[in-house]
Amino acid sequence: MKILNRTYNDSRRTFLKSSAALGGGLMLELSLSLNALADTTGSKTFSPNAWLRISPDNIVTVIVDKSEMGQGVYTSMPMLIAEELDADWPKVKMESAPAAKEYFHPWFGIQGTGGSTSVRAMWKPLREAGAAARAMLVSAAAQEWKVDAATLRTENSFVIAPDGKKLSYGQLADKAALMPVPKEPKLKDPKEFKIIGKATKRLDTPEKINGTAQFGIDAKLPGLLTAVVARSPVVGGKMLSFNADKAKAIKGVRAVMAVKNPTAEGVAVLADNFWAAKQGRDALEVKWDEGSNAKLNSADLLKTMTALAQAKTGEVKTAKKEGDVATAKSAKTIEATYSVPYLAHAAMEPMNCTAWVKSDSCELWVGSQTQTVDQMVAAQITGLPPEKVKVNTMLLGGGFGRRFAPDFVVEAVTLSKAANAPVKVVYTREDDTKGFYYRPAAVCHMRGGLDANGAPTLIYARTACDSLADGSGFESALVNKEGIDTTAVEGLAEMPYAVANKQTDWARHSPGVRTWFWRSVGNTQNIFFAESFIDELASAAGKDPYEYRRALMDKHPRHKAVLELAAQKAGWGTPLPAGRARGIAVAESFGSYVAEVAEVSIENGKPKIHRVVIAADVGMVVNPDTVVAQMEGAMVYGLTAALYGDISFKDGKVEQNNFHDYQMLRMNEMPKVEVHLVKSAEAPGGGGEPGTPPIAPAVTNALFKLTGKRIRTLPIKV
Repeated sequence: MKILNRTYNDSRRTFLKSSAALGGGLMLELSLSLNALADTTGSKTFSPNAWLRISPDNIVTVIVDKSEMGQGVYTSMPMLIAEELDADWPKVKMESAPAAKEYFHPWFGIQGTGGSTSVRAMWKPLREAGAAARAMLVSAAAQEWKVDAATLRTENSFVIAPDGKKLSYGQLADKAALMPVPKEPKLKDPKEFKIIGKATKRLDTPEKINGTAQFGIDAKLPGLLTAVVARSPVVGGKMLSFNADKAKAIKGVRAVMAVKNPTAEGVAVLADNFWAAKQGRDALEVKWDEGSNAKLNSADLLKTMTALAQAKTGEVKTAKKEGDVATAKSAKTIEATYSVPYLAHAAMEPMNCTAWVKSDSCELWVGSQTQTVDQMVAAQITGLPPEKVKVNTMLLGGGFGRRFAPDFVVEAVTLSKAANAPVKVVYTREDDTKGFYYRPAAVCHMRGGLDANGAPTLIYARTACDSLADGSGFESALVNKEGIDTTAVEGLAEMPYAVANKQTDWARHSPGVRTWFWRSVGNTQNIFFAESFIDELASAAGKDPYEYRRALMDKHPRHKAVLELAAQKAGWGTPLPAGRARGIAVAESFGSYVAEVAEVSIENGKPKIHRVVIAADVGMVVNPDTVVAQMEGAMVYGLTAALYGDISFKDGKVEQNNFHDYQMLRMNEMPKVEVHLVKSAEAPGGGGEPGTPPIAPAVTNALFKLTGKRIRTLPIKV
């Protein structure tokens, strides 16, 4: 085996921009042609487009271009096609799509999964793909029987004539492949749906139960080396030197090499297995230049951001302005400052990627949320054209936005090229926790005014936080023409309450920590700020917090509907056992509307959440079981962060290491959860993220009712 001493270097910002932006704009309006990859050769298999294949044995295979990370796309995407195709659902199977332009996200302009957009973006394209295939099959049968196609119907993968004779889709496959592809196939009226909207067992469940499911970390290849990398303990740190003698003495260690890439510098230990690589990495002696970030401390950061948020002057950008908060008259003024820390994604499967770089090709096995970026970064590192880079999308053991970043792919490709062998890079849990791709810390100062009747006359919010868009490659999609990173203010600038004078300002503070997309992105902190403050206004007005919100929502009927449903199902206003209280919060994010009521007590000096009632309007629902599961999971994710989530810095280093000090919600802490879905004819909204933002304020608002003390800083301390 040949080991090369090769390094790769580039500026992180340039690298990420060039690899992710792909030609100048992520919000590319892309038309997904129904002719894409269509097979019109008359082969025995019918492949009318990039998403569908019907074989002579009547098996319908749907090619899914979204990544499965627990949200259910390996089932919901096939359901969209199967509905319009009138397929026999038990004979529907799925395959993961390769990285190819035919699978570019219609909103992002790259192939990727995130932003709770899978169903929203593919609702029409995949239904059209199924409808087009159905029309071609009907045309083939009409030609075979020499009848008018309009007289035929379809059901359970058969074309059926008025006299009852029928042909299976498999029997028609070769003839259907010769039919013209309809440009605008007719779609069903939702009243005709037989699959969409019905609770459906997930196609990926059996293999996850029997252990055959393949996640990224499960990749195995002949001659595979496992790499564990020593990275700077301080973000942006540079490696000065290293001594590998002790590492090389570990049995199974094959090589030690420097890694210099756009995401981090470090030293990689390559070994026959993970344990040998980890032992070797731990035995390394590395000297670091920690740079200016060695002075970073969370206490100092909080002081700085608080000063920025509370300042009456200073540089800010105004994200939203209605009326004039400066001149609005109020009988009473309320002010409050809120803060949240950095948060790690803490996916159950730590980051990993397997790469095999050869002279004329590169192949990746990776759980990724963005196949196009992975393909492009691999092409840049290897010098190969993108079409020579094959991406095998594995199951993701949790994504939450973290697997949108390419750092683990960069390292795997770099090391495989240098080692002239297949290499699997694996982050330990500690590597992952200390990995710097965090939800931004934020501080928000809010000021409100009330008239003599307690109605709000103004709401002013000034938030201080970093821009996670900067340097990510997604600036064109996330930074508006005023230079505002929209993720910094989302959920705060769009408060749904009827207030004549509203303004949201953003004061940017960039301490040098790499921030990234976290489940529900900016809504996580901003809904906590907004829904905590509206509760404070209700209290100052002497009003019930549910009724106060409800009275201000006449122009936002979908917000109001979920608020009312959650309150009704939770029994708002009915007596509770002694020592318990309810709190409520509502939010819109990713096109969906969610209200949550938390029933809370304090036990042994800590909050105990007994029950959470969730009301959600996600528009038209594809698979109700999946939506319910996602609402439950998203709530637990947000509750975990509210109770425990805190990434802190001392002398530039992250203080947390593993689940003992970056704690997850335990099974014995799990509340009873009820999810109620609003029946809606609106276009589908997101399902994976909207359940996260309301839970923190729902809990803290309940705790205020119990204790009379406002909790304005997360994680919760009572």
